[in-house]
Amino acid sequence: MLWNQVFIQVMDVRHKKMEKGEELRSYRLPASTFLYAVRGSARVRLDDNIHRVERFHVLHGGKGMSLSIITEDELEYYMILYKATLALPCRKEIVQLLEKENPFQIQYAFAPHNSLPLYDNVKLLEQAWREASGLGKLRVKALFHQFVYELLWQLHRQGVQPIKPDLVAQAVAYIREYSNRSITLESIAEELECSTGHLSRLFKRKMNTSPIHYLGQVRTDRAVELLLHTDATLQEIAESVGYPDAHSLSRSFKKHKGLSPVRFKKEREHYYRNQGQDMPRTVLKSALLKTPSTRYTDIDYQYRYHSEGDLFMHRRVKITSMMIMLCLSLVLGACSAPTNTNGGQQTETNQTSALSKDNGQAAVQTKTRTVKTLKGDVEVPANPKRVASDQYMGHLLKLGIIPVGVRSFMLHEAWIDQSGFPKEKLAGIKDLGEFPMDLEELTVLQPDLIIGSIEKNIDSYQKVGTTVFLPYWEGQSTAGPLDKFRRISEIFGKQTEAEQWITEYEKKVSEARKKIKGVIKEGETVSILQVANKSIYVLAAEGGNYGSSTIYQMLKLPPAKKALNMKEGFENISLEVLPEYMGDHIFVYGSEDEGANQVLNSELWKSLPAVKKGQVYMYGSFSDKGDEFVMEDPYSLELQLDTIVNLLLAHKK
Repeated sequence: MLWNQVFIQVMDVRHKKMEKGEELRSYRLPASTFLYAVRGSARVRLDDNIHRVERFHVLHGGKGMSLSIITEDELEYYMILYKATLALPCRKEIVQLLEKENPFQIQYAFAPHNSLPLYDNVKLLEQAWREASGLGKLRVKALFHQFVYELLWQLHRQGVQPIKPDLVAQAVAYIREYSNRSITLESIAEELECSTGHLSRLFKRKMNTSPIHYLGQVRTDRAVELLLHTDATLQEIAESVGYPDAHSLSRSFKKHKGLSPVRFKKEREHYYRNQGQDMPRTVLKSALLKTPSTRYTDIDYQYRYHSEGDLFMHRRVKITSMMIMLCLSLVLGACSAPTNTNGGQQTETNQTSALSKDNGQAAVQTKTRTVKTLKGDVEVPANPKRVASDQYMGHLLKLGIIPVGVRSFMLHEAWIDQSGFPKEKLAGIKDLGEFPMDLEELTVLQPDLIIGSIEKNIDSYQKVGTTVFLPYWEGQSTAGPLDKFRRISEIFGKQTEAEQWITEYEKKVSEARKKIKGVIKEGETVSILQVANKSIYVLAAEGGNYGSSTIYQMLKLPPAKKALNMKEGFENISLEVLPEYMGDHIFVYGSEDEGANQVLNSELWKSLPAVKKGQVYMYGSFSDKGDEFVMEDPYSLELQLDTIVNLLLAHKK
């Protein structure tokens, strides 16, 4: 199916001979490749898979794979390099199938039972390639398709099972090999013939970090080696490892190692002088303790510097120390607790812990509240002082609660700079990394309440302290933003404060509706489109994100019919069915993001009635930093309202 859906371009056809004992080492395939051995024998390695190749043996590998050949006898072979491009527009299931089962990137090796027809075909193909001009190029394509047809037919008949490529291993190998060059996520994905989103998901799942963060680690490790073993300047080291200047190197080095290159070198030298050691390479390998790697964050400029403890202290020592302190606290607490003559314990909603003293001081009361959650009732402090949360920072701050620790992304949410919220109030909030939050750091903070938004992390959080499960996403959709705020306020008994803000916000919304009246005429409908990573998403009338709640629920702009029946908050569609989903006015989120031009420059897009009438409103960007449309806290909602209203008023003028 996929071979029938793509445009094929033959990139090169080569006829090669290698002498006995000759080697080809780590040749990175520049395109999808067929290798057809017609004479001799060799051991061929494609990535991590080794094949013994003899006469009339066919191998296939995808772009970016590493090819090595060690001949056992004189080897003669043909290489056919080609590129497959998905023809647009195409059905959504075709795009999804290509990402999941890409036949142009898979690996296989086998000896066809009927080899001579293939040999005749590939010989004619190589000859046509050498002589190709005008119609000759068309003959090259025809012969290539004939070769592929014969090959796939025999592959199927012989029941050969292809090997799916390990994209992550390929990406790691590519990064390590070319780390001293200018590399982007896009260039890695292009080299491996996959989308950036697919590569990022696989890489994060397997490596627990992003490809670009891993690139920084590789460069930093190389910089460490040069710092400790040479007298090269920072500028020289920067250029050697892939950075344009010393400033860029220093910034990345501090992000990964927690301190500047200069300070790093001085502290290492000081350490070894005190140990009476020189710093030869052999000593360093056993003497240096590897510093903890930083947690992955989606935002490139975030990093975590653990200032506590000595630079060379093991994490295990730190954890052990904490456990000892915790045990001592429990023992001391048990020794000082009053004796219960009734032989039992009493638990109440309003608990009283009487600490008897000779001077007759009043008992200290600890009040609690019961909160209903999706994982059952949870008894929480009535007035928690130390709150940690992996989501909802904007909601907490609007209620007057400054958390002691949050997920990394929260500290750089887009609304912070635009809202004018005092940054000094955020200075003491601890960066707890990405999902799940760092349990060690969380333990150190000693929170009296933890809020978790992903169910699989709740059990881990509960081992640290009282935890409330409050999902941000419910399936693929979200709860209404005002409902989210109300749920948060109920945990802290701050419903009055929440309703006060909601009343003020709804008053602003009511005024906004009056301002934009007439822009969307009676009987006209609205659609919201998100274009990202060469994909098209239509947002639902309910449960959507990226401003859909502001446009549909708050401003009450009428959705197109298709948006009313989306259970997951959005629908991923192909370009060819786009007209069926579009209303009289179109809001486009992410028009400047990667892959958007492929949609917005298409003839189908330009033919839409809304586009012809100029009733299109471009807003927002889901870049690394995001914008006010990514989250749905009160601060973001206020900014979203202003942005959408200003877009419509500009059109009205």
